[in-house]
Amino acid sequence: GFLPRAAYSLCFGSLSPLTLSVSPVRTLTVSASLSTAQHHPSSTPSPDHNTGGNRWKPMCLYYTHGMCTKLDDPVHVEKFNHNFSEELRLNIAEFKHKRSQELDYFLVLDLEGKVEILEFPVVLVNAKTLDVVNLFHRFVRPSKMSEQRINEYIEGKYGKLGVDRVWHDTAIPFEEVIQQFEAWLAQCRLWEKEQGGHLDRAAFVTCGNWDIKTKVPQQCTVSKMKLPSYFMEWINLKDVYLNFYKRRATGMMTMMRELQIPSLGSHHLGIDDAKNISRVLQRMIADGALIQITARRNFDSPENVEFLFKDRIR
Repeated sequence: GFLPRAAYSLCFGSLSPLTLSVSPVRTLTVSASLSTAQHHPSSTPSPDHNTGGNRWKPMCLYYTHGMCTKLDDPVHVEKFNHNFSEELRLNIAEFKHKRSQELDYFLVLDLEGKVEILEFPVVLVNAKTLDVVNLFHRFVRPSKMSEQRINEYIEGKYGKLGVDRVWHDTAIPFEEVIQQFEAWLAQCRLWEKEQGGHLDRAAFVTCGNWDIKTKVPQQCTVSKMKLPSYFMEWINLKDVYLNFYKRRATGMMTMMRELQIPSLGSHHLGIDDAKNISRVLQRMIADGALIQITARRNFDSPENVEFLFKDRIR
């Protein structure tokens, strides 16, 4: 279900409480959204793995944008999930090696788009309980590409995943995405512009350095924006994985395979990948890993990045 593109400003003009209202001290049953595409049976987890014993089903991508109008439609509700907290919940028995973390929250980010950013998904994980407490997800409309090129790009990227229509119905410019993201961060009590713009007891987690080191600054340049200060440091989960397990993992799928975590959804759909990276993060913390900052920009020269781990994935 969706609202027409013309109604989009009404959805977000008041920053819909569906996606923004959150207290960081409790677990929410806010929605996320996965692909409407068909999934290979091997991507569906066993009934007892983070699904509460229920059949796994894809989530409504309009709901993640605060635009689903079919919550009272039993057929739609039966077909699509509108609650991501249950599928990402860990069994308390898996916490036996868990150690205290230096941060309170992790913002798991996995961007999509090689030319310009096409998708900006963030999963918010409580570092103490390992609960997924909220999610921010926006599709991003390129600003320097022709409509023909955009249509070709989206058909090639999202058409095969079955979510190209959702992308066209919901995508907004990167500048608007960042404005909404900052409002979301403020609602989550993780960031205050007046306090210097840095994250409060939270950090981004990525699978590699590309997302924040390279792509965000590139997109800010294209969009004629200043790089937000909350992108000054981040955690590359590959580096933490290498130092904790003493083995290299080239990407998310390798980590999931080695940790025997079944994948959910469609690989290279950003929201699905962010959720799967969150599951790797949860498992690593449950195994006893300390999740620390791995990279930091020079404040005076943001293009210069210091990598904090001696042993890291290059």
